[in-house]
Amino acid sequence: MADQKNLVAENVAGDFFVDRTCINCDTCRQLAPTVFADQGQFSYVCNQPQSAEQEIEAMHALLSCPVGSIGNRSKIKPDVLGDFPLKITENVYYCGFNSAESYGGNSFFITHPDGNWLVDSPKFLPHLVKQFTALGGIKYIFLTHRDDVADAHKYAQEFAAQRLIHRDELSSQPQSEIIIDDQETVEFASDFKIIVTPGHTRGHMVLLYKDSVLFTGDHLSYDPDEDRLYAHERHCWYSWEEQTQSMKKLIQYKFEWVLAGHGNRGHLPGEKMKTKLLELIERMPSLG
Repeated sequence: MADQKNLVAENVAGDFFVDRTCINCDTCRQLAPTVFADQGQFSYVCNQPQSAEQEIEAMHALLSCPVGSIGNRSKIKPDVLGDFPLKITENVYYCGFNSAESYGGNSFFITHPDGNWLVDSPKFLPHLVKQFTALGGIKYIFLTHRDDVADAHKYAQEFAAQRLIHRDELSSQPQSEIIIDDQETVEFASDFKIIVTPGHTRGHMVLLYKDSVLFTGDHLSYDPDEDRLYAHERHCWYSWEEQTQSMKKLIQYKFEWVLAGHGNRGHLPGEKMKTKLLELIERMPSLG
């Protein structure tokens, strides 16, 4: 629970606040960008909500904060627990309840007639178990890489789900049921392509759904301030050169959504997304 005696100094006065346990993971700034901003070491409340919509977004951020650094002094709070998982598009959802074990990484849920998918893992919570059950359970858990597995093993046990992970990441979930050895794209089940993208880590993978939604883990994200695609060169744990080559793999695929584990999501028309991707690839050698 956030502590009013340990506040980030930059918070503006009002109901919402951030304390100094914040790990600056960016979760709150993604969910409520008009309310929270980056101080450098912490997030802070830059504007108190001015509308019901902004207040709901701020409460979404409060619930999703991986370390409970966000507080609300108001005695009357909007009840937003039932909003999670949050629908993004059609049958794709953001789970919320980001885990500190994955440094606040985002996770996603896909409903599908052949079995539902969890992409990376949120905290293991009764509310999410109940919601996932109501949506038909979980058949597969796709793990992009070792950093964002969080409570995947608990969800796998709860739903008898099969975890998919690359062999080079297996030490993070050694009991995973499906191990990917390929370096080429794997057509896995109807509507899903697994694309191996080493770079951020040795066995990093991304998941393409219906040639529309790309779940990118820590490989790729969208920068809304600059309106461009972005790769985390400061947080490349294995090889920036290989990550650059992996990025080039994505040129051959069509997608309109980038749903990142760390970093903002982006939605652009397919051709514009491809242009942004080519621009990023051109920038990457100088960034490294």
